[in-house]
Amino acid sequence: MDSLSTIDTKTEEPWLFTPGPLTTSSTVKQAMMHDYGSRDNTFIDINASIRKRLVGIINGGDDFICIPLQGSGTFVIEAMISTLVPKTGKLLVLVNGAYGKRICRICDYHQREYRVNETAEDEPVDLQLLDKRLTQDSAITHVMVVHCETTSGILNPVDEVAGIVEKHGRELMIDAMSAFGAISLDAAVTRFSSVAASSNKCLEGVPGMGFCLVRKSVIEQCQGNCGSLSLDLYDQLMAMEKNAQWRFTPPTHVILALNQALDEFDAEGGVKGRGARYRKNCDILMKGMIELGFKPLLKPALQAPIILTFHLPADPHFDFQEVYDYLRARGYVIYPGKLTVADSFRIGCIGRLNAQHMQAVIGAIAKYLQSNNINLKQHKSS
Repeated sequence: MDSLSTIDTKTEEPWLFTPGPLTTSSTVKQAMMHDYGSRDNTFIDINASIRKRLVGIINGGDDFICIPLQGSGTFVIEAMISTLVPKTGKLLVLVNGAYGKRICRICDYHQREYRVNETAEDEPVDLQLLDKRLTQDSAITHVMVVHCETTSGILNPVDEVAGIVEKHGRELMIDAMSAFGAISLDAAVTRFSSVAASSNKCLEGVPGMGFCLVRKSVIEQCQGNCGSLSLDLYDQLMAMEKNAQWRFTPPTHVILALNQALDEFDAEGGVKGRGARYRKNCDILMKGMIELGFKPLLKPALQAPIILTFHLPADPHFDFQEVYDYLRARGYVIYPGKLTVADSFRIGCIGRLNAQHMQAVIGAIAKYLQSNNINLKQHKSS
């Protein structure tokens, strides 16, 4: 397992300060250097183990089951909605960023009726409005929320959302793509019917596989809901329960990488340990950027330790593409903004990165500012 105490200066690969794909350990990469057939007993055993371990991360016990699916995170989000929400259902989508809006697009494609509670990208979902909407509209059967909306890096109050949804007797679905494995979600404490995430992000595997952790009592009622063969989670589960195999060609190398990544996740202390490293990364990055004169978008209480958004400075000499190219040439990849409320850029603090990586990218940004005679403390951010 790679040491997280130092930076490997010999690598030719850049450090990814992004929300995913992420920097992965050399051992996760090496785990993919094997070829397995989809019916190989060793592969089948690894697949079964991963499914069990993923349920364990949410303390799902015997109530939940893991249904993996090929593709990016959006694939499994679409599969979760189209499988779990029946054609006669009605979904309330809590939106405060691009990924909440993507959920609405999925509903449009699959002709699921939905309503939207939308708040600004720098504000959490509105709990009072949620309670009011569920009180007034008895036709709503499901609610969906994004745990960490990476448009801004905001952490939504999932526990409070779950309490309101449970009070009204509706089903809660959670998009936990950017939070799963770093921010606690305990099924014994927080009531929800399903949660979807992916093999990369905070688990630090590689992209290519999503998974839905769903209550058995819920998925049992979902036969025939999905209008897509490839995305039908019920059909996928029935096949796996019958012969422990995927219906269609599985992403074998991605699964091998995830198996190794989960070993490293456990060795780091699971959600608590992984989350603590990310929080330290976040704190160092936030402090260093503020000291350079950058203005963060979010209030500290709303900031998830996943990705930070900063306003683009008002200084006319500051050009994001130029900054991006400067950092990329030195081995650091940051991310453009995705906001509609403000011009911005983002820097992630997840993946196989530690405090030294955070300090290094801050130092590189400081050198860029210095070399271009930019003093952000003399300017107000836009």
